[in-house]
Amino acid sequence: MLTFDDGLDPVWTPCLLDALAAGDARATFFPIAARAAAHPDIVARILSEGHAIGLHCDEHVRHSTRTEAWLVADTEAALERLASVGVTPTHWRTPWGDTASFTRDVGDVHGLTLASWTVDTHDWRGDNAATMFAATRDELSEEAIVLAHDGIGPGARRGDARETVAYTARVIDFAREAGWALEVVS
Repeated sequence: MLTFDDGLDPVWTPCLLDALAAGDARATFFPIAARAAAHPDIVARILSEGHAIGLHCDEHVRHSTRTEAWLVADTEAALERLASVGVTPTHWRTPWGDTASFTRDVGDVHGLTLASWTVDTHDWRGDNAATMFAATRDELSEEAIVLAHDGIGPGARRGDARETVAYTARVIDFAREAGWALEVVS
């Protein structure tokens, strides 16, 4: 499964959608809520093409550094923004995968299942597609959940997501050759 965090990006998310369409693959996007709300046309395209959108955050910070009250407020604000563009997520990928003792409880209140990953591209570092593919190839399987980024999030050392798009196309080709389906997180 391909997953993308920290978007939506007006340039790179559509490029990823094009790559997914070319390979007849589906993915799950975990956008920063304000970015999703700012691009309702991209949200509509994601949904119309059979992809899923989950909750990531309103403010991209580690849960372990905040209080439960802060997380409740952030989650509710993010869900409101997503609802404003027609999204009711069922999965939640927290920023950096970081959780606090109360994260699961907050998710349960909103019917959200926490989503992680099994393969990390580390694409935020700015590695090229060939390097990322070589580093992750042995971890790829039909059950793998690949973490990549369609947006430039906090801490990113790259200026764009060009190499993530190229990596995605390679993974799609690899999965198709292996006979694997690339579907949304379920």
